[in-house]
Amino acid sequence: MSSVVGKGSADRYLTDQEISQVVEQGLGTLPLDGKRVLIIIPDGTRTMPMPRMFDLFEQHLAPRVAAFDYLVALGTHPIMSDEQLSRLVGRPVIQGKCGKRHIFNHHWEDPQNFLSLGVISGAEVAEITSGMLVEEIPVRLNKLILDYDHLLICGPVFPHEVVGFSGGTKYFYPGIAGPEIINLTHWFGALMTNYKVIGAGYTPVRAIIDRAASFIPRPADCCALVVSHEGTAGVYVGSPQEAWKAAAALSAQKHIVYVKKPYRRVLAIMPRLYDDLWTGGKGMYKMEPAVADGGEVVIFAPHINEISYTHGRLLDEVGYHCRDYFLAQWDKFKNYPGGILAHSTHVKGLGAYDAATQRESPRVEVTLATGIPKERCRRVNLGYLDPASVDQRDWEGQEDEGTLVVPRAGEMLFRLQP
Repeated sequence: MSSVVGKGSADRYLTDQEISQVVEQGLGTLPLDGKRVLIIIPDGTRTMPMPRMFDLFEQHLAPRVAAFDYLVALGTHPIMSDEQLSRLVGRPVIQGKCGKRHIFNHHWEDPQNFLSLGVISGAEVAEITSGMLVEEIPVRLNKLILDYDHLLICGPVFPHEVVGFSGGTKYFYPGIAGPEIINLTHWFGALMTNYKVIGAGYTPVRAIIDRAASFIPRPADCCALVVSHEGTAGVYVGSPQEAWKAAAALSAQKHIVYVKKPYRRVLAIMPRLYDDLWTGGKGMYKMEPAVADGGEVVIFAPHINEISYTHGRLLDEVGYHCRDYFLAQWDKFKNYPGGILAHSTHVKGLGAYDAATQRESPRVEVTLATGIPKERCRRVNLGYLDPASVDQRDWEGQEDEGTLVVPRAGEMLFRLQP
């Protein structure tokens, strides 16, 4: 780990001075003098001290580089407005500019926005996935990268349902990638299941992402953070792989809560960080490993009124189902984007499907106590609970009876003690 400049602790949060020192020292090791640098950052669905990092980059990069700008790694999340970008960086953004800095949205919806970098062969995909997938993957990335000499990822690391832990090269794929690799890696994660993948360290999904990152024709480094809404526990600067590795090791200590026995009922209270079920589904992802067979997760988010601002129409068609439901009827669903099917299975969780009786048996019931109407919840195969009927006090203090309340759910992973 000598190539990484960093500091972190599972027992406390770093001081502002410690964070500044790590960033200054870490950036000082990178060959950025006189270069044009593109910093790839998260959108507003991640806890991240972006305003502070913005300040530090101005302080430590501006005197050294020819120019630097930002690209928001949206994946397929909605394009951010100037108002949203202003909240993200903590200062006014006007027509996509903040002072001298451009803050670009990743326009994933525009096919002209991508650069073809190559293809991962079907044989290599089969090897990485142990034969679960065999098709080749076209690798496309936002062509804006060619306008810069050096790429710098800056984002947090959390347990993640598709790749094990987020961060690192995931900011390229899916962050600023074309749909092919997004759909395939998400579906591959779904085939493995959230239950097995989330918080599992280095996964085969990340191996695909790292392989795709090797196609990028620009040098890249990473500033990986381990954060909660209370503070920053770690900062690591180095290569995308090594900085991520250090941050993931700390995230495994900081973001995973081990419980002695599974819970039968969970109230996952979602913060406004998540404004649709596409992102708010993390209330299920992060709880599933700690819920008993036949248990229930209630996603409590009265502010959420939409399944997905981007993919809602397709999810209304597909609904929410376990993996085996789709596999048993693959001819019916094979033409839907893999990312859509993956999200569906991640929210629904583990389960079984009997093709003869057409009966689906989820391991855990998922109930929405949101602003999404009852009729729509039923139509997409999820439970409904009137959010006005939920009193948090009725759920509290019952952990010994198998009921758990999770304030600000979505980032801490709960699982059974090994």
